[in-house]
Amino acid sequence: MPLLSVNGTELYFEDTKDGGVPLLFSHGLLWSLRMYDAQVAHLRGRYRCVAYDHRGQGRSRDDGSSYDMEKLSDDAAQLIERLGMAPCFFVGLSMGGFVGLRLAARRPELLRGLVLIESAADAEPHGLKYRAMELITRRLGFSVLLAPIMKIMFGRSFLRDPARAAERRAMEESILALDPARTKRALEAVVTRRGVEDLLPSIRVPTLVLHGAEDAAIVEARARRSATLIPGALWVDLPRAGHTATVEEPAAVNAALDAFLSSVMDRAAPPP
Repeated sequence: MPLLSVNGTELYFEDTKDGGVPLLFSHGLLWSLRMYDAQVAHLRGRYRCVAYDHRGQGRSRDDGSSYDMEKLSDDAAQLIERLGMAPCFFVGLSMGGFVGLRLAARRPELLRGLVLIESAADAEPHGLKYRAMELITRRLGFSVLLAPIMKIMFGRSFLRDPARAAERRAMEESILALDPARTKRALEAVVTRRGVEDLLPSIRVPTLVLHGAEDAAIVEARARRSATLIPGALWVDLPRAGHTATVEEPAAVNAALDAFLSSVMDRAAPPP
C-alpha cells in the first residue's frame, strides 16, 4: 500500500505516473480518493494523476490526534514537494477545496492552476448542526442519519434516479463503514476552519470554480461570493449535481476539466 511520510503522518496516495503535467486530487469530508476514479480514468495518460486521502481519512494513517485545515494544507504542500509535482494543477472538492484555496494563496509556486468543486472560502455556517449529527452517529451509528447525510452529499437528481440505485447503495455503504472517532476529528477540521476570503484577491493562479446547482451543503451564493474574489476565476454550473459532482455528474466534470486544463496549457505554451 503506497504510504508516504508527510508532515508527521503517513498519507495514502495513488499515482498513475504516466502522462506529463501533474494533477493532484483532494477529496471531501467523509470520502476518499475513490471519489475521483472517473476523473483519473479520463485524464490519465495525458496528465500525471495523483489522488490522496487526507490524514485520518480513507487509508491514510490516524494517530488519534486532532488537526485543523492549516495542517491539512501543510500536508498537501509537502506531498506535492515530496512527489516532485510542483507546479501542479490542484483539484479540490469541498474540504479539498478549502485546502486548495490556502495553497493557492500561500504557496502559489506549487500550483499551475486551481479547480474548486462545491467549495467556498468562508467559515462553516452549519457547525452546530454538523456537530449534533456527529454526536448522534457516534452514539447510535451512521445508519440512524444515513438518509439526511445522503441529502447533504448528493442532489435530488442523483438520489431520485432509479437507474443509479447501485451507485447510491455503494455510497451508502461507504458512509456506514466510517469510523466515528476518525470522522469526528475530520469534521472538527472542517467546522473550526476560519474564513480566508481576505486571501482570495492575492490568488494569481488560473482558477476554475465548478458548482452543483443542487448543492445543499455549500449553496451557490457562498461559492459565487468566493469566486468573485479570485481574480479571473471562471465559473461553470453543473445543473444536475449536488455536493459530490465528481460522482453524480462525472462526464460534465470531465468536460469542464478538459477545457480548463487545455486553456491553461495553451496559454503557457511558447509561441511557435
